[in-house]
Amino acid sequence: MKKLIIISSIVSFFAACTNDNKVKDPMQKALTDSTNFTTISWSDTLIDFGSHKQGEKVEVKFHCKNTGSKPLVLANVSPTCGCTIADYTKEPIAPSKEGLVTAVFNSDHFCGNINKTIIATANTKPTLTSYLKFTGNITDCKSDDKVVIPHEVPAKKDTFLKKPGRKD
Repeated sequence: MKKLIIISSIVSFFAACTNDNKVKDPMQKALTDSTNFTTISWSDTLIDFGSHKQGEKVEVKFHCKNTGSKPLVLANVSPTCGCTIADYTKEPIAPSKEGLVTAVFNSDHFCGNINKTIIATANTKPTLTSYLKFTGNITDCKSDDKVVIPHEVPAKKDTFLKKPGRKD
């Protein structure tokens, strides 16, 4: 029995050692295989969506084009704020074809000028990261402020003038 445990341990050890740590996820593989890097061109990396009323959902679209010779893979697109949801072209974008990043901004808790960023990671050179920004103005804001009317503390007669032990 002891020999069987030792033999199975050795077999397990060698099986684990033969794992050559290949990247299984195609998105991560695209980011690590520099022979398949390409170039990207964004039609806009800064969009001003104008003015919208508080509570409206604002949609912003960023168009990109694969300007290289290898398929473009948008591996990850992440907004930097929980108020924004981003969607993007998931399938590889062929050379000279276009892709899209769509952001939906929820203006519920914002008022005035806003500046938001989305980080797009792709198999591109010279850098893997693109920063997509949008700005705008949120109007007709509802106030969450509570009106506080200060009250007067009734003054005690000669409170500050009394001396200890003095009877009035």
